[in-house]
Amino acid sequence: MRVPPDRVPAPTAVDSTRSTLVALANAVGLDGLAAANAEPGLLAVVDQHAAAVRESLHGDQRPLTAAALAGYAEGVRSAAGEHGWSPPTSPVDWSEADWVLVRLLAVCALTAVLGTPAPQPPTL
Repeated sequence: MRVPPDRVPAPTAVDSTRSTLVALANAVGLDGLAAANAEPGLLAVVDQHAAAVRESLHGDQRPLTAAALAGYAEGVRSAAGEHGWSPPTSPVDWSEADWVLVRLLAVCALTAVLGTPAPQPPTL
């Protein structure tokens, strides 16, 4: 049975934002934030990156939003991909994480502060 197009809910910007941030959290945030909490040096680097993200998004002049953070993360991934970066396919050694991963982890840290829905681990 086909559903008429006017009966199919269109994805919203909120859905897209949530999807982006949850996917990011599942890819790097869950493990990365746990590693940062266990390793003060990594936590300091993530904090520095978070401050730079906040500054880039003018977070000192207006509140950060989930949409702004999702857009920023997508921009970082896109620009990194254009320069040959690809997401890791195996667990990340956070003591050796590259700039892109740490920057994306900073976005996850900022997202957590916003009180957005908690990421769910992928189903097995």
